[in-house]
Amino acid sequence: MTEPQQPSVPPVGRDEDNQGESKLYYYRVRFRPQGQELTVASRVADLEHGDLVMIRTDHGPEPAVVAGRAAAATEPGMERGVSSVVKRRATREEEEKYARLPILEKEAYDICQEQIRDLGLSMHLVRVERFFNGSKIIFYFTAENRVDFRELVKRLVQEFRTRVEMRQIGVRHETQMTGGIGACGRELCCSSFLKKFESVSIKMAKAQDLPLNPAKISGVCNRLLCCLTYEYDNYRTMKQGMPRVGRLVRLDDTVYRVIRLIPLSGEVLVVSPEGEERLLVEDEWRAAEPVQRKQPRQQGKRRQGGGKGKKGRTKKKKQG
Repeated sequence: MTEPQQPSVPPVGRDEDNQGESKLYYYRVRFRPQGQELTVASRVADLEHGDLVMIRTDHGPEPAVVAGRAAAATEPGMERGVSSVVKRRATREEEEKYARLPILEKEAYDICQEQIRDLGLSMHLVRVERFFNGSKIIFYFTAENRVDFRELVKRLVQEFRTRVEMRQIGVRHETQMTGGIGACGRELCCSSFLKKFESVSIKMAKAQDLPLNPAKISGVCNRLLCCLTYEYDNYRTMKQGMPRVGRLVRLDDTVYRVIRLIPLSGEVLVVSPEGEERLLVEDEWRAAEPVQRKQPRQQGKRRQGGGKGKKGRTKKKKQG
């Protein structure tokens, strides 16, 4: 299963429209209206929202729409990371060709869907991307198992007379491509700014004291929310030095059991043997004395093999 890749970016060079300028300006652009926003560098100072520019990629210039300005480096001389480089503004002919691109991709999508049904392939077509120069078409799809799409590729090549690539993606990348609105009310992180999917575990939800309800901590893709990774390291850092849940502590001649940690406020919730809860601030739980649990007595030591007892005896086989 392969991951959708961003176009490789050559080093920043002189802009064809402003060869005399040396200062770099930064913008947010999208290759597709529903695509992910990328930060690009340009020597053009007056680009505005909605302008069409040509971006340098490894397979030639690709058009992208400017979404707005992006922040520059925070300190003088600091190198600002970018995903792509603006080559120049798009011409009127390129703007007209870019406007027809979604129509061509929709036609390719419909033709591929028809061929998939004709061949009876168990795959779900997600999106079709066509290179601006027409040198290649990429078909993104999902499937539960491996799919033999050699005959499909053969038919598509005969239909479009160009290079065809079938790229299998996972459910997270499918959601990234289709986009949507999350439970927070904002555009999905994966479709707006995330470049890489980090590993997410249920341990992260537990560390942040979140309800372990799948409906609460799962995203549109039915996988654990990507945002669980954002504050996980901070919670781990804040919990360092705090008594663990279940630990016994002695304070004011009373033994309490820790039942909850509240790292954002630095407080610890404990309960007494009588069931009375008490909220300890940082100075209190730091002054509390840890109490060791009593180890249960062992009823009897197990005899190990090789002793003189009946269980330790071994029977020798008769040889004859």
